[in-house]
Amino acid sequence: MKFAPDSKTTPATPTFPSTENGSAFDDVRLDAAELARRLNLLVQNVEHVILGKRELVEACLIGLMAGGHVLLEDVPGVGKTMLARALARTLGVSSKRIQFTPDLLPSDITGTMIYDPNESRFHFREGPIFAHVVLADEINRSSPKTQSALLECMEEGQVTVDLQSRHLPDPFFVIATQNPMDSEGVYPLPDSQLDRFALRLSVGYPHPDAERLLMKEQRLHHPIETLDAITDAKQIREMQAAVRQIAIADAVYDYILRLANASRTHSKLRLGLSPRGALMLGRCAQAHAALRGRQFVLPDDVKALAPAVMSHRLIGQPETRLSGGTRTVVEEILRTVAV
Repeated sequence: MKFAPDSKTTPATPTFPSTENGSAFDDVRLDAAELARRLNLLVQNVEHVILGKRELVEACLIGLMAGGHVLLEDVPGVGKTMLARALARTLGVSSKRIQFTPDLLPSDITGTMIYDPNESRFHFREGPIFAHVVLADEINRSSPKTQSALLECMEEGQVTVDLQSRHLPDPFFVIATQNPMDSEGVYPLPDSQLDRFALRLSVGYPHPDAERLLMKEQRLHHPIETLDAITDAKQIREMQAAVRQIAIADAVYDYILRLANASRTHSKLRLGLSPRGALMLGRCAQAHAALRGRQFVLPDDVKALAPAVMSHRLIGQPETRLSGGTRTVVEEILRTVAV
């Protein structure tokens, strides 16, 4: 099943320029109602597997549409890995899973040069990072050296091996998971790595009604086994391009900058929001507006995503951790900074 315009309610979808060799964001238009319909179909499809977590599924999709990456942080067994798998199957694109372990090497992720004795030359063998959707499972179980293999991939969409850069598939989306309760055999993510994640999300326990339905549905088989893909790489690029066209007024830009500056001067923080974080907050707000069927961003879009976009990018004073962490500081900033 692929997305198809509903001829009764929306006009035919225009054909977008290809983004294979560069940006196609200029002069790209997509009807707001049709874009929202496509995005909500994606959410509904993932909800066949992830029950009672619509806001979480929407947030993951917002990260993809904003051109960013998502970090899922929660206790074991709440569905972090299953959410990533369900999203990958829904998107209908190539996906790979990397299980991060202490002995994992950077070349195990990016790929390496292999000597071919028949041709007397080296060939590049791609690593699992060469996929549209990459699940980095338990990312904090590998050393910082291995974690750094993702820095270039997540920021520039390419891999450099043997002095040669190779482009990753487009779109490229990393969903990483980690267990915040572990204290042994783990390596905290460096600040530079955290800053490359558009959003940090917590899955949380399901509602009892959803958990009961989950147990019933999985009695004989898992719903993901019958989950269908409802889009493809080309249509994802089209939606990403359309999201970038969502209008942001100068007043909303000023509001984002006031939030950023408030974090940079806050007494409870040693490090405030980076320019990359401010940029990603604006892009995520565009995707949030697109999900609501609007062609413009409201301050409420910014407010809704600010905790997930900002909190992991801030470094608090020692006493901040004892008073609720950086997320509490973000909520305080949202209350005090005028819209």
